[in-house]
Amino acid sequence: MFNTIEEYLDALKTEMQGSDSALLQDALADAREHLSTALEVAREKNAELKEPDALKIIVDEYGTPEETASAYQEVERRTSPSLKQATKPHSVLGYFFGVYADARAWGALLYMLIAFVTGMFYFTWAVTGVSLSVTFVIFIFGLPLALLFLLSVRGLALLEGRLVEALLGIRMPRRPLFSHQGMKWFDRLKALVTDKHTWLMLVYMFIQFVLGTMYFVAITTVLSFSLSFIAIPLIQEVSKEPLLVFGNVTHYAVPQWSYPLCILVGILLWTTFMHIVRGIGQLHGRLAKWLLVSD
Repeated sequence: MFNTIEEYLDALKTEMQGSDSALLQDALADAREHLSTALEVAREKNAELKEPDALKIIVDEYGTPEETASAYQEVERRTSPSLKQATKPHSVLGYFFGVYADARAWGALLYMLIAFVTGMFYFTWAVTGVSLSVTFVIFIFGLPLALLFLLSVRGLALLEGRLVEALLGIRMPRRPLFSHQGMKWFDRLKALVTDKHTWLMLVYMFIQFVLGTMYFVAITTVLSFSLSFIAIPLIQEVSKEPLLVFGNVTHYAVPQWSYPLCILVGILLWTTFMHIVRGIGQLHGRLAKWLLVSD
């Protein structure tokens, strides 16, 4: 018997203790939305119906916390995100070059490239939104503007979570946090402002700009050096000119016997970087989960 929706949610959280935090957030958001909506409908039909009595009927239809937790965990077991991993090699050489067959490495590389674009957008959106909200807060239209901005931050956080899950294989929330439709806009703004996760999402947007820039610089720099080493034999043979020229005196050409070594250095440099990219992807996924998951 539950007297309030919060009691049901607390019981559900207890039943799902140890489950993934993103799964827990989805389950709580769904439960809160269903129970709140059903409770409103029940009260519209019978204004004298008490909340505990209405919840008893609703819970019988929706399911007890034990049943709900079991259902979510079963669905999660069947649909949990996982990028296909390469078969574990039996040699050091196979492990080193096996990174090219690992979807996590390519997903992380693609995410790091996208992060440069999303980071700039998040930073611009956050700075503009915060500036306008603070500037116009003294006017009547300033508060609705702040509400729209904070709601957009929630939406962007959900979108970022979908990117993280798709490319990095880290389980992220798949549903937005429930926001009571009957709540007055000022109360909703107050709830968003006092929710620490709103500010953590904003922090993530600023961090993404810094990390996205660093990722892009790292990728372009390493790729340039790798391709340069690999292209040295071709460029020198085609141009028939020394690759390094210092002033008008010193000319240096790479000896032909070192051509294979140059190509090998270029390949090893990029392969090593792919291992680093895979690790960065997992670390970034954990950071995103820490800042963007509310429960």
